[in-house]
Amino acid sequence: MATPRLLEIRQGVLSKNDRLAAELRSRFHAAGVFVVNLLSSPGAGKTRLLEETMRRMRQRNLRVAALVGDLATDNDAQRLARSGAPVRQIQTGDMCHLEAHQIERYLEGWDLNDFDVLFIENVGNLVCPTGYDLGEAARAVLLSVTEGEDKPLKYPGAFVSADCVVVTKIDLAEAVEFDMRAAEANIASVHPGVPIVYTSARTGAGLDDWIVWLDARRHAMAAVVDASSPG
Repeated sequence: MATPRLLEIRQGVLSKNDRLAAELRSRFHAAGVFVVNLLSSPGAGKTRLLEETMRRMRQRNLRVAALVGDLATDNDAQRLARSGAPVRQIQTGDMCHLEAHQIERYLEGWDLNDFDVLFIENVGNLVCPTGYDLGEAARAVLLSVTEGEDKPLKYPGAFVSADCVVVTKIDLAEAVEFDMRAAEANIASVHPGVPIVYTSARTGAGLDDWIVWLDARRHAMAAVVDASSPG
């Protein structure tokens, strides 16, 4: 059981993070950039999905960029850079999540007005990143069919925080005997009504649906920002 002192320290860290995240969100809104925080377990296909998403969005003349969190190496950033979009790697060392101060630091030198969409690929983990706001406008949680249908029950906090659940690698669903109905029921049990999108970055299945969801959220954010602007 956590001691009162440890709880006090954790609350202080989260409070500081939340204040900075709110400042980042204001900056993002002012620049009109839509920010998406992607969470998943390691190996869920986050980088491949993001690479294909960014490539397709660029084909639609959207200006996209990405910040990529990982414990070590810049392998994921190198992969994402193949989309042609600006990408920066954040190496966290022994930290199993990204925090708002890291986002602020790695934005230095970028003009947010140059972007329509900024993706933040969080460290592969469904526990630590959940409690850290990064100033995002939307949070997507990925669930690979290879992980099993009970992932939402094991990590409810992540799925409760999701604005969308993206089921990945659906081309493997039959091979791994993934039960779609059971997965949907488990997701609904922890977060009723959350949108679910089924995708395969390898075959392209569902990617248009995923981008449609992103576009809808982006336009909704823009409408809120316009409504709150003076005059």
